[in-house]
Amino acid sequence: MNAPLPRQTARLQQVDALRGFALLGILAVNIWSFADPYYASPVSNPAYASDLDHLIRWLVSVLFEAKFYLLFSFLFGYSFTLQMASAERAGERFVPRMLRRQLALLAIGLVHGALLFYGEILTLYALLGLVLLALRGLTARMAAILAALLIGATALLILLFGIELLNAGLSTGAADGQPLLKDLALGGDALDTLSYNAEHLLETASALWLLQGPSTLAMFLLGYVAGRKGLLVAPERFAARVPRLLALTLPIGLGGALLYGYCSAYAPGGGLEVIGYGISQLTAPLLSASYAMLLLRAFDSPLGLRLCQRLAPLGRMSLSNYLLQSLILCLFFTGYGLGLINHLPPLSIPLLVIAIYLLQMQLSAGWLRTHQYGPCEWLLRAVTLGAWPHWRKRAQA
Repeated sequence: MNAPLPRQTARLQQVDALRGFALLGILAVNIWSFADPYYASPVSNPAYASDLDHLIRWLVSVLFEAKFYLLFSFLFGYSFTLQMASAERAGERFVPRMLRRQLALLAIGLVHGALLFYGEILTLYALLGLVLLALRGLTARMAAILAALLIGATALLILLFGIELLNAGLSTGAADGQPLLKDLALGGDALDTLSYNAEHLLETASALWLLQGPSTLAMFLLGYVAGRKGLLVAPERFAARVPRLLALTLPIGLGGALLYGYCSAYAPGGGLEVIGYGISQLTAPLLSASYAMLLLRAFDSPLGLRLCQRLAPLGRMSLSNYLLQSLILCLFFTGYGLGLINHLPPLSIPLLVIAIYLLQMQLSAGWLRTHQYGPCEWLLRAVTLGAWPHWRKRAQA
């Protein structure tokens, strides 16, 4: 019988498990950028004509879109405090270590975006991580206030833009053949795919900065606050508040998600979708928080503990798994592999997500039996420390 984990180790395992859970939502959203050339287009895919097709897209919008990158961002901010504590224990200066880490993440993101997925988010994380580094002197109260201001101001601007579009009877833009060009490029050969990714990297990065940058930084700050207060190390201190918080965050978050999902699936490209997205900017953090609170509560049960132990290896290798997801999706949908973009029916996409995720779960657990870190985590740690960490686990006496 395995000995119980020390309290601190068990709590860090739950953080890893949350990160592993977030990877599922990120995969469930990103796969549509590979499978559907009309994804994020102001017009619907004409091949998705049945009610079932629209239902699947609606469910993805409601449950996954604009939620899981927020959870991942929160955990990034939380991990920032763990990096601070690690540098203090090692007796080393934190700022040089973090600068090296963020620049390495930026390099990985640029390569990832140019080769595999032009919609990647690592470059955004790398640069906003430097902003968080500059803001690390804020008190927890001021960091939380700044996060709320970022979320509120961004949502207000998006809502005003959506109302203007709705009043003018305009859309966010014409499709202008872009879905067809994407279909031809990603469905062509490997060179076509490479050219398309490289050409659209800067354009998509700019859009991500506008649409997700403020909310990402806000969640960085909230994660930083949670780390400063030891929220995930000693959650029992806040356990009495969780039912009341869920009673507030879950219905509001789900209500905003339902509205956004309807506008995204049934009214794409117009002012109504923009308004739905603006409302989602306000409510999605609440739904993401609800996901996290429900999962953390579940981890306290025997069955939930087993789930935590299965999810944790995914989270410990989150960078490697994020990049692996892009590689697998490229092999399925682009000219690097089978070129199945716009060939699979929507019903098959969630099934493929589950299959890929279960595969990653097995690969992660197997890798960490013999290695200290995932391959990309090992590289990032080497740059951060300026030294080569141990690659394989040392034999136990």
